[in-house]
Amino acid sequence: MATVSLGFNIDSPRWDQSTFVGRLKHFLNITDPRTVLVPEEELDRAKALVEGCRTVPAVVFWQWVNQSFNAFVNYTNRNAASPISLRQIGVAYVTATGAALATAVGLNLYTKRASPLVARWVPFAAVAAANCVNIPMMRQQEIINGITVTDENNNELGRSRRAAVKGIAQVVLSRITMAAPGMIILPIIMERLEKFPFMQRIRVLHGPLQVLLCGGFLLFMVPAACALFPQRCSLALADLEVELRDSIMAKHGDKVPYVYFNKGL
Repeated sequence: MATVSLGFNIDSPRWDQSTFVGRLKHFLNITDPRTVLVPEEELDRAKALVEGCRTVPAVVFWQWVNQSFNAFVNYTNRNAASPISLRQIGVAYVTATGAALATAVGLNLYTKRASPLVARWVPFAAVAAANCVNIPMMRQQEIINGITVTDENNNELGRSRRAAVKGIAQVVLSRITMAAPGMIILPIIMERLEKFPFMQRIRVLHGPLQVLLCGGFLLFMVPAACALFPQRCSLALADLEVELRDSIMAKHGDKVPYVYFNKGL
């Protein structure tokens, strides 16, 4: 006997088309004469629902909102000793938002034939890709000009681009880790919950429930991800740029095996 597929695809028949019964149900459904009696308002609602399931405008809008917020957060949590111009902020914003949108829309198109669960992981891929662009772009001055490094007693030793790269890389990893549970585990939870009859009766609450659960994840993951790496980051003298390393050794000899710097958030 044919069964309704658990994986929903708006562009595919609801029943198994490899069986006669499945094909019969499909054609009985699309030739049902009762549809003539359906009010126009109901047809409009059904059309809006179908268009909503294709998600591209919604993906574009919410990724734009998310990356706009992320750009602001990244700007306020940069190393304040490295100024950034309005033009650089604009370029960083457009680049990061573009990366998020390209990833989200591209993966949505690529995963049309994939399982619903895989499709639900698309936003995480977009967020991860955008973080890899947004944070370095918003803090590009640190990479270009370096950030201040000090000895163990906070005495300034110079500016290092390699220190900036290490600090920014750790921040990117922290941000991706911060988002991971809510955007990877939550879709699995929702997919399983939505199979229960009581969840199918309260679809209007699915959105608020996901927001609540995501907030619960973030309540723990924000401090946990920020704590992954020390705020006062260190770098071995041997890993610094040759010029800076030679300058430090000329002044301090081998008394400064490590330099320290603020990696930002």
